[in-house]
Amino acid sequence: MEKEHLVSTVSILGHPIHPMLIHFPVAALIGLIATDLAYMYTQDFFWARASLWLAGVGMVGGWLSGAVGLVDLLSVAQIRRLVIAWSHALLAVMLLSLATLNWLLRAEGSADLVIIPWGLYLSLLTGLLIGFTSMLGGELIFDHAVGVSPEKMAERREKS
Repeated sequence: MEKEHLVSTVSILGHPIHPMLIHFPVAALIGLIATDLAYMYTQDFFWARASLWLAGVGMVGGWLSGAVGLVDLLSVAQIRRLVIAWSHALLAVMLLSLATLNWLLRAEGSADLVIIPWGLYLSLLTGLLIGFTSMLGGELIFDHAVGVSPEKMAERREKS
């Protein structure tokens, strides 16, 4: 069965921008778990400050990447018809809402009161949601060929 080519409307030279942008916020939010744990074990304020920055970078980068993904979701009819695309978007909004709450708590409060336990809890929950959201994003690319160029699809068919 031949896969339909679903073109991204937000791309550079045919390469979709959403997958390009998502790596930085994902790395920041996963790194946030490590800096929260480091703060919990050392009580060194350096780790609390690093956590604040990682939470902010993850939140801002995630919303930027999400906005680009939303444009593709709403502007490409074939993507809009995919339940998995809506599931990916819904999980991403939940994830980014938690990341935003996590950053707001850190920006407003004392590290001792915020990171342990609520900041760490939100970081772990965000990390779990990143896993599920990424899995659905991968299915969009590998199972539904969202943003995969016709040339790459032809190469896949030749190899299989």
